[in-house]
Amino acid sequence: MTPNEQIVRAAYRAAEGNVLDLAGWRNSFTADGVFNNKSTGDSYTGERLDDVVTFMAGVFPDVHRELLQINDLGDNVVAVELLIQGTFLGPFPTPAGPLAPNGAKTSVPTADFFYLRDGKIQTFNCYPSLNIRLAQMGVHPDFASAMKASANAD
Repeated sequence: MTPNEQIVRAAYRAAEGNVLDLAGWRNSFTADGVFNNKSTGDSYTGERLDDVVTFMAGVFPDVHRELLQINDLGDNVVAVELLIQGTFLGPFPTPAGPLAPNGAKTSVPTADFFYLRDGKIQTFNCYPSLNIRLAQMGVHPDFASAMKASANAD
């Protein structure tokens, strides 16, 4: 296992639902390190890095990342294919209000890219399949309403 892979594995471990080592998670990053959730467009730095971990643990208390493939690409870049798994047990905030938990089991395909500097994470770009997560939680697109709204916009 390469040193870069060890750094990435330690960050994942700190964010596990049965661990939740917020200091360890945050200390995996450089002082100016950033986590980018590419499915929502949100970015987190500094103490806000904790928000990512606490949000996931609040919605999916047993959150676990099943690491399928870790590739140290050299030049301090690590690419990971994984499944983010958990049981939907906490409210999920939406623009229309919180979605009530229903106990659904989720297993979301995700691609993560880590860019490291001086033995820490400088940038972490996370690409979770949000559409799959929502479908597994029982949230399905309402195409009829979308078509109606689109027609009314004309």
